[in-house]
Amino acid sequence: MPAPYYDCIAHHAMRRPDSLAAVDLATGRRHTYRQFHDRVAGLAGSLRSRGIAPGDRVAVLAPNSTDTFDVQFACGRIGAIFVPLNWRLAPPELRAILADCAPAMLIYDQEFADRAMELAEACGILGLISFGPEFERIALDGQPIDQPVAATLDDISTILYTSGTTGRPKGAIITHGMNFWNTVHSMSMAGIARSNVFLCLLPLFHTGGLNVFSYPVFQAGGTVVIMRTFEAGEALRLIGDPSVGISHLFGVPANYQFMSQHPRFAETDMSGLVFAGVGGAPTPDAILLTWQNRGAILQQGYGMTETSPLVLVLDREDAVRKAGSAGKPALNMEMRVVGDDGVDSPSGTIGELWVKGPNITKGYWNQPEVTAASFTGGWLHTGDAALVDEEGFYFIVDRWKDMYISGGENVYPAEVENVLYQNESIAEAAVIGISDTRWGQVGRAVVVVKPGRTLTEDDVVAHCAANLARYKLPQSVVFTDVLPRNATGKVHKPTLRREFGEG
Repeated sequence: MPAPYYDCIAHHAMRRPDSLAAVDLATGRRHTYRQFHDRVAGLAGSLRSRGIAPGDRVAVLAPNSTDTFDVQFACGRIGAIFVPLNWRLAPPELRAILADCAPAMLIYDQEFADRAMELAEACGILGLISFGPEFERIALDGQPIDQPVAATLDDISTILYTSGTTGRPKGAIITHGMNFWNTVHSMSMAGIARSNVFLCLLPLFHTGGLNVFSYPVFQAGGTVVIMRTFEAGEALRLIGDPSVGISHLFGVPANYQFMSQHPRFAETDMSGLVFAGVGGAPTPDAILLTWQNRGAILQQGYGMTETSPLVLVLDREDAVRKAGSAGKPALNMEMRVVGDDGVDSPSGTIGELWVKGPNITKGYWNQPEVTAASFTGGWLHTGDAALVDEEGFYFIVDRWKDMYISGGENVYPAEVENVLYQNESIAEAAVIGISDTRWGQVGRAVVVVKPGRTLTEDDVVAHCAANLARYKLPQSVVFTDVLPRNATGKVHKPTLRREFGEG
């Protein structure tokens, strides 16, 4: 059966059919590329026989599994658009997303059966399939299609809904071309190759789980090992087990933080790791140093859903010398650091990062006004505060919207948080700006203390005073048991501001 150029599963089933493609840790399933191809072919035929046509959306509501990849690649073969859903969202949030993308079919995990039924009824979704015996029958017994739908690089592959905090959710359009360029960037910047075994621990409804580096590893013909949900101790066991052979890893700072606090961390053999990437938020120096002391160099990077996502990666040889930097741009990427006036900021000064390149989204599904507001002359406004040093290394300072102004001075919470994490009694920390009659805004630190340790507000402020300019000091400290986080493990600042921003 001829295969379009983007169908890496069919390609590797032809070239190396017995190579291991995917391991589902929760079920124990292990698919070679031949088995993977056969499943995708059968599922594609079944979806088409159920009326799924090119351009139709197929939504998935499920934790990580090989089944989700079956759906992704089956959609590619019939020209449908894959829409993975954030299962941690509340029903009203999911209804808004489904109303926006109007899927022809919803495929769900049995864990979410009741929710899926309610959503299907509320949103008028007629096609429903559940993972499990029904899905297995459809995937294994479906009649493979005679001819896959040919696609261009500009055709839509996926819609990924960003974790918006207010207003209507935004569905970032991901094209086949964006996936292609992300694979090129992954190969050149992270050494993605056929020999790789990648541990997927981020959720597949997020670009970090889907595209860093699951999809590129499949493109290269390597193996993706899939965790249903992240668990620090189990991740460390897998990393340290030579029979599993994990070579590549990517996570957000919280993943590495929680692993470093696990009892298994001190005994885990990290020598098999070729690339351990971290991104999604500025990474505190304390986390970088903790892993470095265990012989694992964390290579920082930067990207976003709208950039498919790799934009910056710090090379291993620079990772210690340039700790804190997200690295240098990927191939064919253009970058600017721009001030409020729209003029490029001088080297070493902070502005908003704007990016342009072949891996950038062409916009948001059904939202032309939002799309237009997100671009200036083809440059995507990332919403991230950044600076570039004299050597051309980029530093992501914080989210532009998380900055607050105290007494006329810009304060970036990530800088203060970096200092807080240097206190050995602090397990988790975050900083927000709150209103102040004298200074306009001042900082408030929200702190989780490590078990068995004690800490007072004065202790925290004194620690910051020894390491920060006076205007950056948090003027108040509140203690809590846990910080609110989103599905990828990032601290959710809107919830933090809502719970701790007043009084």
